[in-house]
Amino acid sequence: MLDIISTNTGIVISVKVQPGSGKNCIVGNLGGRLKLAVSAAPEKGKANKAIIELLAKTLHIHKSSIHILSGETSQDKKLRIEGITPENINTMLNFNS
Repeated sequence: MLDIISTNTGIVISVKVQPGSGKNCIVGNLGGRLKLAVSAAPEKGKANKAIIELLAKTLHIHKSSIHILSGETSQDKKLRIEGITPENINTMLNFNS
């Protein structure tokens, strides 16, 4: 399961990103962090945009519901995702044990 902080409006999760990958995909759970691979290069916010698009599509939510709280220029990021519960994200990502 992912390490998730529940908030009044949604959740906060930690993410490890692998930019410049062959495709955009969710790799899995890496020690409680969500590991993502995106094909976009880590320049001018392209990888961050790809992360938000990938998660919005996967979780069936609007891109505006996903915010980068920290790590904009790092592979390690904290994201706030509004309108979703810890149970929802674990179920949608098939991380229930």
